Amino acid sequence: MPMTPETRTLIFAKLKATLGKFTPPLVVSVDKENTAYEIMGNKPVPYGYDKKIVPGMYFASIAQRSDSVTMHFFPIYMNMKLMEAAPSLLKYLKGKTCFHFKKVEQVDEKELAALLELGVDAWYKSGYML
Repeated sequence: MPMTPETRTLIFAKLKATLGKFTPPLVVSVDKENTAYEIMGNKPVPYGYDKKIVPGMYFASIAQRSDSVTMHFFPIYMNMKLMEAAPSLLKYLKGKTCFHFKKVEQVDEKELAALLELGVDAWYKSGYML
């Protein structure tokens, strides 16, 4: 059965509310109503092969897709052990950093908050945060 727009909106709102609890210290870089939301570190850092200074290191984003709501969480790309804080979310991880949620009950806010907290700590330790 295809996802309804209402389900996508509810999942998006749940994810956005949890990510929003970490701003500040993280900074919102994209906020498009109920379709896209992105947060990043609060310190300009060099990035890429040419070490161009970017306003902050990408941290996480959420977006509505036709078949799911995706959440990209970059800190686990650097340290997969962070996922130990969120074992029930692991089954929705597709690839290295992208979670795909199709039902509201799949989003465990408590585990997600613990995972994000570890990610913020990792960003401080990596020098991406003031």
